This record gives sequence, C-alpha cells and structure tokens, in this order.
Amino acid sequence: MRKILSTKFKNFVYWFVLLSFILPVGFLIYRIITTGSIDKNEIGYRSPADYTLMLVQCLLGAIVIHIPHFLRRYLKIEIPASLNITFIVFLYCAIFLGEVRDFYYKVPHWDKWLHGFSAIMAGSFGFIIIDLMSKSNSGIKLSPPFTALFAFYFAITIGVLWEIYEYTFDGILGLNMQKFALEDGSKLIGRAALRDTMSDIIIDCFGSVISAIIGYISLKRQKNEK
Repeated sequence: MRKILSTKFKNFVYWFVLLSFILPVGFLIYRIITTGSIDKNEIGYRSPADYTLMLVQCLLGAIVIHIPHFLRRYLKIEIPASLNITFIVFLYCAIFLGEVRDFYYKVPHWDKWLHGFSAIMAGSFGFIIIDLMSKSNSGIKLSPPFTALFAFYFAITIGVLWEIYEYTFDGILGLNMQKFALEDGSKLIGRAALRDTMSDIIIDCFGSVISAIIGYISLKRQKNEK
C-alpha cells in the first residue's frame, strides 16, 4: 500500500512539474516576439533575452526531468524514489520558481541554497554509482573513505559542468544565467561579474563535502553492523 501511494505521489509530482515547464512555452515565445514594442520603462519590464532564458530553461527542464527514467531503462541504474522526487522538486525550484517566477532576484540567496542542495544530490548519486559497480561483476570495491572521495569529486564535476553550460549559452544566446548583469540590465565588471560563478563553485564544494561526510558515516555504520 505504501509503495502504491509513493508511486502515485511521484507521478503527481512528475506531471505537475513537467506541465509547469511545458505550458509557459507558447507564452514565452509570444513575449520574445512582442517585447520589443513594449516601453522599457514599464514596471516589471523584461527584455527578449530574459524570456529567451526562461524558454531555454523550461525546454531543458522538460528534457532533464527524464534523466532518472533514462538511467533506469538504458543503464539499469535504479534511482531511489525519494532521490527521484527530490530531483524533480529541485528542477521546479530552480527553473520555474527561479527563472519564470523570478525567485533568483526576489528571494535572497535562492541560487546559493539550490547550488548547495544540488551538490548534495550529486554526491548521493555518486554513492549510488559506486554501490552499483561494487554489486556488478566489475570487481570494483572501494573502502568508505575512497567511496566518499569519489562522491565528492563527482559532485564537484557536475557543478563545474553546469557552470560551463551557463557560460556557453550566455555567450551563444546572450543570456544572463551567470548573473553578470543586474535585473535592470546593468552589467557588472571585474570581481563583481565573477562573484556569482565563483560563489556557486565554492558552495558546490561545501555541499559536496557535506554529502561525502554523510555518505561516509552511513557506509561505516553499515560496515560495522555486518
């Protein structure tokens, strides 16, 4: 019974978040086309680049949300239901609330909390990978310290790849994912322009450390119970 309720809840969260990415697409395309004729001094004005960023993020979210399904079907990697739901909720907070509802500007440190949370999730996934490899016929078995170290570096790598993605698409599409410009379009310079990216990487490191420590303690406890 509990498993059925868990599956229904996961499906509800999945469709709720997926629709929150898909439904705004038509509106965002319309705003990209028509925003040029709107007075820039109008309260709440957003540039075509702002709407383009929302569109890119929504389309990306509609694809990325299927990663757990892809891993389960093609790579035989089973993601725990709790981690799957957490991943979907994270996407909703990062994309729909963060970009579409403008929480990155309205809620203090919204981006930083999400980066720390994503690093912990990535570290958890690193532990899952090692666990699967140890149960396979590869013969790979790592001690708890080395498993925690792998999870730490795995989470850091995911964070760095995300920053590369933001930098690349900011340059190609003229977006502002790295927040090198303020909400009114004023561009930052020098260290101020680097602050968002560097603070994201630093927070990713802290989140990865937390994930590695929690995972290490869990592995040691399991080992002692055997």
